[in-house]
Formats: sequence, C-alpha cells, structure tokens
Amino acid sequence: MRSDLEEVQVRPGVAADLPALTALYNHYVRETAVTFDTVTFTPEQRRPWLHSHPEDGPHRLLVAWTGERMAGYATSSAFRPKPAYVGSVEVSVYLAPHAVGRGVGTLLYEALFAALADEPVHRAYAGIALPNEASERLHARFGFRRVGDFTEAGRKFDRFWDVRWYEKALRDPDQAV
Repeated sequence: MRSDLEEVQVRPGVAADLPALTALYNHYVRETAVTFDTVTFTPEQRRPWLHSHPEDGPHRLLVAWTGERMAGYATSSAFRPKPAYVGSVEVSVYLAPHAVGRGVGTLLYEALFAALADEPVHRAYAGIALPNEASERLHARFGFRRVGDFTEAGRKFDRFWDVRWYEKALRDPDQAV
C-alpha cells in the first residue's frame, strides 16, 4: 500500500479541478446516500462552492490526485451560518471509487487538519449518513467522538436515512478563536 500512497499528491483545490470535483461528487449524488443532494450538478453550478473554499482561512478544499485521476477531496466548511458558529467547521471527505481503502482519506484529513492548525477554529463536526463503517473508522482514527444520531434525517432512494454526528476539538477551550 505504501507505493500507492507515494503516488498521491495532495494540494489546495483550484478552478482547473472543478470538472473532476463535480464528477466525483455527482457519483455520490447518483449512487449513494452519503450526500443528501438528489440532483447532479454541472461544474458551473459547483463554482460558488469552489469559491467558498479559498487556499487559506478556515474553509479549505484539498484535493488528492493519483497521476491523471482525482482520488478524492476533503473540505472544511461553515458549520452553521449564524455568527456565533464562526469557530466551528463541518468537515468531509469524498473518495473516488478507485481510491477507497488505499489511505487517501487519511492523507486528505492529515493535510486538512494540519492546514487548520493555525486557523481560529475551535471544533470540527462531521455528519455521516448511516451505514458507513469506513467513514466512522476514519473519523475515529482522527479523534472524533460520537455526539448523537439524527434518526430518519434525510430521504433519498425512497427511504429514510439516519445521520450520526461526530465532533473533534481543535483548540483548547480557553483559547480564543
């Protein structure tokens, strides 16, 4: 597996990545309940999302490439829109099918949390549509703790799905954000 990881390049996402990012996300829209979006996007429709993740600051987009193929991406985004939530982010990882189980999610989260280390972020949250054992293991590996379940929170593919929420402390509670 180590040789696979050496081929992975992780860097901030840029406009040229938009077609690959959109194609990867659309796979999850069409095939899974990992996202509760139900209609696929065009790259132009995803452009505002891309621009909401600059190369610096608390809202990041990191991409992983293996040669000419996108292997996945990780984001930190606004947790909630109200001003008091400014010190919180929601994080997520999406992997291309060819990259699942090869350590790419770990590489992306390592890079994302390293990038957030100097940012004024107090907590990271992750919502995982169930079942998703691989995502639960990844988040546990990074020190996330389960904080609760929203039962039947979303409806997709003619059924309801539960969402399990996790949190990770990024700063000491006494540090200002």
